Amino acid sequence: MDEQREEIEQMRTSTRDLDELHERVRSWLTGHLGRPVTVSRLSHPSGNGMSSETLIFDASWDSAEGRQDVECVARMAPASEAVPVFPSYDLGRQFEVMRMVRERAGVLAPRTLWFEPDPEPLGTPFFVMERLTGDVPPDVAPYTFEGWLLEASRSDRDRLQRQSVGILAKLHDAPFTAEELRTVESGGPGDSALRRHVNDQRDYYEWAHGSMRIPVLEKAFEWLEEHWPADPGPDVLSWGDARIGNVMYRDFTPVAVLDWEMACAGPRELDIAWMIFLHRFFQDIAEVFELPGLPDFMRREDVCRIYQEITGYEPRDMEFYEMYAALRHGIIMARVWHRRIHFGEQTMPDDPDDLVIHRAAIERMLDGSHWR
Repeated sequence: MDEQREEIEQMRTSTRDLDELHERVRSWLTGHLGRPVTVSRLSHPSGNGMSSETLIFDASWDSAEGRQDVECVARMAPASEAVPVFPSYDLGRQFEVMRMVRERAGVLAPRTLWFEPDPEPLGTPFFVMERLTGDVPPDVAPYTFEGWLLEASRSDRDRLQRQSVGILAKLHDAPFTAEELRTVESGGPGDSALRRHVNDQRDYYEWAHGSMRIPVLEKAFEWLEEHWPADPGPDVLSWGDARIGNVMYRDFTPVAVLDWEMACAGPRELDIAWMIFLHRFFQDIAEVFELPGLPDFMRREDVCRIYQEITGYEPRDMEFYEMYAALRHGIIMARVWHRRIHFGEQTMPDDPDDLVIHRAAIERMLDGSHWR
């Protein structure tokens, strides 16, 4: 069991040299601001994040207003040799979405500072945002294993749960225009945002796993077609990666809403189901290791009830959207496992379904026992 746990805690995401990047960041920022800039040693965050590459640093410079000291986070696409999780990284769109949800929806996305579309300075486009301090429920090792959230009182966890669902409510109720939603909508064919979103996921599956089919994921796609909602409902701006591991808290209250690279337009249930399923994913991992985890946290009935209390909207077709969340997460996690194989952290399994760490959950959804 200890060896399995160590595997979970060691996931490599970068091939770039931080010392080389340090000088390139300092040189770029000096040129961008037109004055000498001092940059601290670069570091990567620990505990979360398996897609974009994240750099943490402090920057200081003298200005007409006096000495400026800024705590920064830079997001950049992974190098091609690092087996990227996604086929493309539109960092400009992510930068704009963060600005838009902060200014228009009042959602606490970090304040955006600079976007650099030219790949020359760091080898890829990147953007820089403010760095905030607080507590983030970790992915590695999962917050269901140990730590501040697991050790919290039931009342504190309930408060965190309600305010986390409140992020979705505020985002989904924001009055974005149809034109603004089109800027984040999936670009593929289809007669609705949901259909275009699913078609986009099919394309992503083919890109990520076309050379090695994963039967359990293909069965999940078939299940979706058989259980398609009669009325997907109105489209909203969807966070895309709506989970507590992408929220920074202080005293169990959100102070920053992170990771907007999967933002899209679609039904409200895309985010609601993702938040429910991602907790269930980490809870299932805890139970595999015979740990109690948090079985009474982020349950469907509680999340949907809170969401309806805040917005007046009753989530519907939740089995469909939870299956879709499991499928989407399965495509991503199988791609992450390919990255681990590439870096020599894991061998290729005999059964390709084992690339999906939560295949058992999808199989239970397929036979209906997951919801009984």
